[in-house]
Amino acid sequence: MKAVILAGGRGTRISEESQSRPKPMVEIGGRPVLWHIMKTYGAAGVTDFIILLGYKGYMIKEYFANYFLHMSDVRIDMKNDTIETLESKTEPWTVTLLDTGEATMTGGRLLRAREHIGDDVFSFTYGDGVSDVDIRQVADFHEKAGSIATVTAVQPPARYGTLGLEGDRVQFEEKPQGGAGWVSGGFFVAKPSILDYIDGDDTVFEQGPLNRLSADGELTAYRHNGFWRGMDTLWDKIYLNDLWASDKAPWRTYDD
Repeated sequence: MKAVILAGGRGTRISEESQSRPKPMVEIGGRPVLWHIMKTYGAAGVTDFIILLGYKGYMIKEYFANYFLHMSDVRIDMKNDTIETLESKTEPWTVTLLDTGEATMTGGRLLRAREHIGDDVFSFTYGDGVSDVDIRQVADFHEKAGSIATVTAVQPPARYGTLGLEGDRVQFEEKPQGGAGWVSGGFFVAKPSILDYIDGDDTVFEQGPLNRLSADGELTAYRHNGFWRGMDTLWDKIYLNDLWASDKAPWRTYDD
């Protein structure tokens, strides 16, 4: 199964970082959040990636162009102009990098990848959210459901603390898990026919296509009760980096 990753947005809510690099290249523990997402797929045996580029996409191209060198021990013979690989820690990934336009909407980016997606069921997600979801379980659920698309539903903590009121008495709970209800966590699995719901570059996938899929009874939800967190703000970056540094990152289901 191929994994498509939407990596073309500007990330305006984390402008402190995204002014200088695309949002998927913001780092957790010294590695881009994009790398962490790919490692999650890799843990499920997915090694064929299509990354949809837009804003500052050249930086993602340069990262993968140099990835083998950065992940390997090498001996450089300057006299004979040769490089010998001593040991490589690279993953067995195939990475297709597609420029899909800086102003293209999410649906349009997917549509532009049609010929590379092919005729098989594929997975896709956004380049800014980490999770301990098992993609194999999502794929199994999708196959049994028989729908065109399955979205991973998650319950992130509420952005604000809640007040439980009994008369004038307050029971305060700081940002309870699931306080925001069920939301889309990305990590979709879909049939290629989902692309027929997309009109063109201006199509926002989260609006028209998802609404029509839902109305047609072709959108199912895999409920994930584990960890999920989007990197939307500078606070999210700090929080995720603190988890990684303390060796308490729930999405670290892979060897790094």
